[in-house]
Amino acid sequence: MKYTMTIAGLERDLPLCPIADDLYIAAFICFGDAEITTACATELLKLVPRENYDYIFTAEAKGIPLAHEMARQSRAEKYFVARKGKKNYMPDPISVDDESITTVGKQNLFLGRDDAELIKGKRILIVDDVISTGGSLRAMEKMIEMCGGTVTGRVCVLAEGDAARRDDIKFLGTIPLFNGKGEPLSE
Repeated sequence: MKYTMTIAGLERDLPLCPIADDLYIAAFICFGDAEITTACATELLKLVPRENYDYIFTAEAKGIPLAHEMARQSRAEKYFVARKGKKNYMPDPISVDDESITTVGKQNLFLGRDDAELIKGKRILIVDDVISTGGSLRAMEKMIEMCGGTVTGRVCVLAEGDAARRDDIKFLGTIPLFNGKGEPLSE
């Protein structure tokens, strides 16, 4: 099963993936699709003036190509990635719990203390591919707060389900949830 939609002016077929017995999501994957990543980054940058943030912040993994391309296009010198595992190169890492609709169980996000120090006192734009329940978004917000930064914006390519009704997130399009037959639960 698939869901066909236009994203940033490009048509894509999104595979429907089960997350519960009778609940499916359309998987937007920008990994390996340079054309969609570039187009989405261009359109996301139009939603947030560069003077509104100092740094871009995302969580591993699917937000990384978007954050990278947005930083490249806006000529930002640095962006930050909260990693899903503690890495040896991270000095004295900080961590937060993260619950995402696309990941089974709880996970942690990690950021090195060196990056945390750079975020302190800065205005941060959170970037993600899809926001659904907001679990990963809350984890990123908490991490930025722990670092002493201020979230000045939240952008994503697609808002899924109830996230489409939020007024604190800017997005390029909406995507419904689906039943087990591949029928949208809402548009």
